Amino acid sequence: MRFKAMIHTSLKKSVLDPQGQTTLHALSTMGFREAKSLRIGKAFELTLEAADRKKAETCIHAMCDKLLHNPVIEEYSFEVQELS
Repeated sequence: MRFKAMIHTSLKKSVLDPQGQTTLHALSTMGFREAKSLRIGKAFELTLEAADRKKAETCIHAMCDKLLHNPVIEEYSFEVQELS
C-alpha cells in the first residue's frame, strides 16, 4: 500500500524562536498588527510504501526520531492518508 504523510516539526514551547520573533516584528512593521504570536517550523511531505497504516506510522516515527527532527529542541506531529 502507498501512503502520503504530512510531517510537521516545531520548536518546543520552552525553546526561544528568534526567527519567529523577527518575522513577527516584520509583520508588525508592515502593518499587520493583528499578528500576536509566531513560531516557525518545518513541513515534510513524504510518500512511502508499507503493508498497512500501522506499519506506515511506525516507519514515520522511526524516520522522525532518527533524522527529521531534533528531539532535544523540537516536537513533531503527522497525518497519514492512504493513496489509491
